[in-house]
Amino acid sequence: MNTANKHVTLGLAAKILQRMRQWVDSDYFPGGADDVRKRPNKFEWSRCVPFLFIHAGCIAVIWTGWSWTAAIAAVLLYMVRMFAITGFYHRYFSHRTFQTSRLVQFLFAVLGNSSVQRGPLWWASTHRHHHQYSDQEEDKHSPGVRGFVWSHIGWMTSSRNFPTDYQLVKDLAKYPELVFLNRFDLLVPALLGAGLYGLGAWLNAMWPALGTSGWQMVVWGFFISTTVLLHATLFINSLAHVWGRQRFKTGDDSRNSFMLAAITLGEGWHNNHHRYMNSARQGFYWWEIDPTYWGLKILSWMRIIRKLKPVPRSIYEEAGHQTRHPE
Repeated sequence: MNTANKHVTLGLAAKILQRMRQWVDSDYFPGGADDVRKRPNKFEWSRCVPFLFIHAGCIAVIWTGWSWTAAIAAVLLYMVRMFAITGFYHRYFSHRTFQTSRLVQFLFAVLGNSSVQRGPLWWASTHRHHHQYSDQEEDKHSPGVRGFVWSHIGWMTSSRNFPTDYQLVKDLAKYPELVFLNRFDLLVPALLGAGLYGLGAWLNAMWPALGTSGWQMVVWGFFISTTVLLHATLFINSLAHVWGRQRFKTGDDSRNSFMLAAITLGEGWHNNHHRYMNSARQGFYWWEIDPTYWGLKILSWMRIIRKLKPVPRSIYEEAGHQTRHPE
């Protein structure tokens, strides 16, 4: 091999290794994070690989089949991880609507991380930015600015939205364990997938009548559950800004939707949330279902979390309803 070809080969190998490191280390930016943020805001196919992988994994159900065991595992993992996203990634890390211990915050950060929605600091910084610029030109995922498809999934494929803005989450970045989870955000999902395979193989060996297997548990418990969970969460960015009712004049397009609240454990009361984001509850009234808030209340009774911030009386007065019925 001549010198020129050797240089080309080494250069190609270096680029491949650099790309591989970027997939593993979410804080690795050779030119600096600020340089990445200056890139054009566009759909990038190379960033679609993780999403294509998750969706493609669902197709494997053709070969693995189904069982009640695998289906129940998928539903349970959906519910538990959705609660980790809504209760902790959103209401705790993003808005600090209650307090908890360092251990509990880490454990729920791990659960949220298993949802394949990036790390807790990236999630919180992105969401805080959204509230700062909701449905304005600077908003990363406004359907009114760049369209529905972009607001739902396109914005996540753009390199400029990939770095974590640690300046927006200084209160969280002081915890090295959270920074580690945020930086190596593929580690927990990989462990979940491996654990599900082991569980399925063990169940098949111990109780073959259950009709499950290692790969079946991976397909249902990881791929199908994670894909549905991802889109349900992303609907709050997209559909909750174009469909539903507005109780409050918030200056943006946020809407309230019972349907979205049902599939996201209470996140569908998005207009309520945009009017007062500092409350631990988003269903402001008893008839607005908010399972996340109910779960948080139970955790507070168990003293696992504390000091849940309520909806102020002034907000109820603004809505034109009696304040004696919120609970």
